[in-house]
Amino acid sequence: MDDRLLEPGSSGIADIQVEQSLRPQTFDSFIGQKTLKDNLAVYVEAARRRGEALDHCLFAGPPGLGKTTLSYLVAKAIGSELFTISGPALDKKGDLAAVLTNLKPNDVLFIDEIHRVPIAVEEVLYSAMEDYKLDIILGAGPGARTMRIDLPRFTLVGATTRSGLLSTPLRDRFGITFTLEFYKPEDLQQIVMHSAARLGVVLDPSGALELAKRSRGTPRIANRLLRRVRDFADVEGSGVIDEALAKKALVALGVDESGLDSMDKKILLTIVQKFDGGPVGLDSLASAIGEESQTLEDVYEPFLLQQGFIHRTPRGRIAARRTYEHFGLPIRGSSQVELSF
Repeated sequence: MDDRLLEPGSSGIADIQVEQSLRPQTFDSFIGQKTLKDNLAVYVEAARRRGEALDHCLFAGPPGLGKTTLSYLVAKAIGSELFTISGPALDKKGDLAAVLTNLKPNDVLFIDEIHRVPIAVEEVLYSAMEDYKLDIILGAGPGARTMRIDLPRFTLVGATTRSGLLSTPLRDRFGITFTLEFYKPEDLQQIVMHSAARLGVVLDPSGALELAKRSRGTPRIANRLLRRVRDFADVEGSGVIDEALAKKALVALGVDESGLDSMDKKILLTIVQKFDGGPVGLDSLASAIGEESQTLEDVYEPFLLQQGFIHRTPRGRIAARRTYEHFGLPIRGSSQVELSF
């Protein structure tokens, strides 16, 4: 998959370093997700005052909404160390055992893409999360025996873009569960204004709002657009990002007023033109646009669904009314049935 500008999950090393430098340092400086943030801050403070480990937390939602940042804030608020690992990297039970045995009391273990942890490794998590015990099998065959190791009371923070793929036993062991929502333009405007100040960029509030409206409700994308528009301001402008400069740069970047880029438009027009508006199955659509079905479902679809460009039905995806209106096309296919209600 190519590195799309609007792809929340794709970052080069330089992008990651900049994103980390823009990361909020306290719950108070974390903009958006107010109910989640306020409740989580209460849970963390209560655990800190009792001197206990925070209950295990599960953060669900599309990429780029702040799941990693929240895990960092949890560890910092508790005053503990944060250990980070990706679910697919835990190939064997020994990989997880090595991480768990290095934890200290109240440490925070963050597992990204926890829905992709292999089932054999996941089973090790059950006793570790519930009983703070690690069961290790020594030997093989009839002579094999089990050794149980005590673990310090730690907090596991899991992040997932597909909570439906989590097994019930694993999901039930999380005492705190949150689903992150797409951000409002007003929140994203504040975020890019703060980011611009840290980067030394002169950003007019009108330019910040224009960036916010085209950022797909995602802070990571908003900050990425800010860095690219800054390049246009330095080369083709006076260095100041106002509304006019932001619009000019975003047009050059292929991002329209609704936050759609070339791949989004390709998805929508493929449904309309090649599949008569749908319904079309996920695999068929992915093949038609030359993209992996998992990427299509995890990255592109959430925003298109949330904004009402497509609908997901038992028979497949269909183009919604807004898609036809956006491209100025006559409504046809299954969308005609949708509009009759």
